[in-house]
Amino acid sequence: MNRWEEKRYHSMDYDLKKIYGEKIYKITLDGGMSCPNRDGTIGKGGCIFCSAHGSGDFAGSRELSIREQLQKGKQDLNSKRPVHSYIAYFQAFTNTYAPVEYLRKIFLEAITDDDVKILSIATRPDCLGPDVLTLLEELSKIKPIWIELGLQTIHEDTARFIRRGYELSVFEEAVQNLRQIGVSVIVHTILFLPNETQEQMLETIDFLNHCDIQGIKLQLLHILKQTRLANLYEKAPFFVPDMMEYIEFVGKCISHLNPEISIHRLTGDGPEDLLIAPLWSSNKRTVLNTLHRYLKEQDIWQGKEYHA
Repeated sequence: MNRWEEKRYHSMDYDLKKIYGEKIYKITLDGGMSCPNRDGTIGKGGCIFCSAHGSGDFAGSRELSIREQLQKGKQDLNSKRPVHSYIAYFQAFTNTYAPVEYLRKIFLEAITDDDVKILSIATRPDCLGPDVLTLLEELSKIKPIWIELGLQTIHEDTARFIRRGYELSVFEEAVQNLRQIGVSVIVHTILFLPNETQEQMLETIDFLNHCDIQGIKLQLLHILKQTRLANLYEKAPFFVPDMMEYIEFVGKCISHLNPEISIHRLTGDGPEDLLIAPLWSSNKRTVLNTLHRYLKEQDIWQGKEYHA
């Protein structure tokens, strides 16, 4: 087994501490963008699980400039502990869905901050045209760039159900294009989407094992108020795992995951004022502590069941 801390999986924190010698903290930013799946270009209202904040429920205020959001994020983090280094994370909505000159302006504001070590940008694979790729290649010569792509699932039936709005081939092309310019790719997946079996979820993991990606987020499905998913759940409740059911399945995901892929997230903590289910997920520390204990007790480590 590879030597990754006591947690038995290859974590983002482990990688960053090796490179920078300290923990790096994220500051979540709002670049003031929308999404083609919300404004009518592809669809309206976004994916069915998406809140009014476009998955940026913890992002900064778009009423502030990027520099101001960074400054506020630093102040908030340093009020709890001394912090020296940051990831500037453009989280809310689709963060390459704007004219390239505007993107250049806001991304440069973030990446030229002396305390920012990495620029991380959450976007859709269908919003990475040639002009955006050229900009990202330019920026990658300043500091490392991460592009976070919301895949969620490889299964087309589920993708249509959640109103993702693009086919799997679009994702594959985006990954190839990003890797050709040397940009790291982090993929978002959602576990326990309605009607997906554990076998199907593991098929998504196995597919990603053989893509040229550098990181993955395993996100528990949250049902949030004022979303289409919440309306569906209210009319016909679907299966939502309890904490141990989720932990046991995450253990399977970890054991099947390519050990070279860095894990950036293992659960998630939706805003408490919006969270309908699963309510146990709001106690993230308990979930992670229980997961780490379970992995040790069951002798599970990343890649145990992985086959190249």
